Amino acid sequence: MKFDFDSVRDRKNTFAIKYDLAEKRNKPLDAISLWVADMDFPTAPCIQRALEERAKHGIFGYSRPDSRYYQAVKNWFKSRHDFEIQDEWIINTPGVVFAIASAIRAFTKEGDGVLIQKPVYYPFANVITLNKRRVVNNSLVFKNDHYEIDFDDFEKKIIEENVRLFIFCSPHNPGGRVWKKEELEKVSEICLRHNVLVLSDEIHSDITFGENHHTVYAKLSSQAAQNSIICTSPSKTFNLAGLQFSNIIIQNEKIRNELQTEIDRTGYDEPSLMGIAASTAAYAEGQEWFDEAKKYIWDNVLFTEKYLSQHCPKIRVVKPEGSYLVWLDFHQFTELSDHEISDRILHKAKVWLDYGKMFGSEGEKFHRINVATPRSILEEALQRICSVF
Repeated sequence: MKFDFDSVRDRKNTFAIKYDLAEKRNKPLDAISLWVADMDFPTAPCIQRALEERAKHGIFGYSRPDSRYYQAVKNWFKSRHDFEIQDEWIINTPGVVFAIASAIRAFTKEGDGVLIQKPVYYPFANVITLNKRRVVNNSLVFKNDHYEIDFDDFEKKIIEENVRLFIFCSPHNPGGRVWKKEELEKVSEICLRHNVLVLSDEIHSDITFGENHHTVYAKLSSQAAQNSIICTSPSKTFNLAGLQFSNIIIQNEKIRNELQTEIDRTGYDEPSLMGIAASTAAYAEGQEWFDEAKKYIWDNVLFTEKYLSQHCPKIRVVKPEGSYLVWLDFHQFTELSDHEISDRILHKAKVWLDYGKMFGSEGEKFHRINVATPRSILEEALQRICSVF
């Protein structure tokens, strides 16, 4: 490989929540941190150079993206997803969750139900509740070692709860599903029939494996494009979460203006200068680095699967079709409670993973491990876990 993903970088005392919040969150200080969804790899050299150039300039005033950014984004989505974007469709926000919270306020009112599909990225439920809306849950069905949508329940919940906004995780986190086009079409058909706006969180869309290909929700049809908000960011693809910059793509002018008005109410205006510089470089020049990073991550997925099958086969890997987040299934430990499993992992193995029930009760006896880390760290973590089971 041209790029080095094996070297271990010490991230402690770098303001990294993945490492520096252990004491505050009552986690063992010597635990291996493989929980929150950022990579333990330095980002692409082209991005580092772009940030160095901005730092050397020395002036960090109010900033806006220019034509270089828009062209880079359009080229990336065209080449990676065969999705053509116009400049005016893009709204920049500090992050996808910020955009989701803004959309909840813009398109629902207090007391309204907002539909999600648990187990799912836990900030979805948090921002719904904190904005005084109701969480309406269409639980995903786990069978054949992957998650599927219960479409009968999906439509039933929309009708019974008078849902007007659906927050869709595509690809799915934590389950790793890359939804097939026919599944997306069925979602669209139901949402259009019942006038439900779809907010599609596609932050993991670049990281797909093998024959699994992400379909941008807005590509399904002109009707789907006019009834959706597509949330994207370079943060997962290029490990840039700390730079607070996302691309929110909305073709429907009325929806776009309404969301922008709600964002304006927060007082947020100019995006991060460093976020602009990094994103522009990433989308324009980062292809080679990302392709190698994705290959390394996939090899880590396979390593995880092989290691556990050899050393602790009762821990089953829900093999991801996309993302660097792997859902580990501990259901075969029938003699242990969910709490006992979690306690063994954190306090005996000293490995900090994301606890499955954070994603909903459907996550009981699951844990989420982030495999975007040097192989040596991953191997030690797996060894520790196997040693206590």
